[in-house]
Amino acid sequence: MLMLGFAGFLGILKILLMALAAFGLVDAAFRREDAFRAADKQNKVFWLIILGLALVVSYLFSILRILPAIGAVASIVYIVDVRPALKQVSGGRGWGRRRGSSSDGPYGPYNGGR
Repeated sequence: MLMLGFAGFLGILKILLMALAAFGLVDAAFRREDAFRAADKQNKVFWLIILGLALVVSYLFSILRILPAIGAVASIVYIVDVRPALKQVSGGRGWGRRRGSSSDGPYGPYNGGR
């Protein structure tokens, strides 16, 4: 009975790690390449490969092995370090959505003092 509960917990943990890697992969795919350079992080292709490998490894291997743990660490590093830096450089708007124009200020469009 205890082993079934432990196996269920490991299954849930595996799904969570896969979701974490998938979220990071999708988020990195929608970020601009120049934002990675401006944030002084590794390039976009590097993070797409690392997060893609983390997703595949977490799917293929048991959670008790070392490779899914390394993938989890890579996903967590992206989410807590790289993603906030990219959001700061990009102005906080992710996934290519922009509202307004580049001349908008915090209270509306800037018209040059007219």
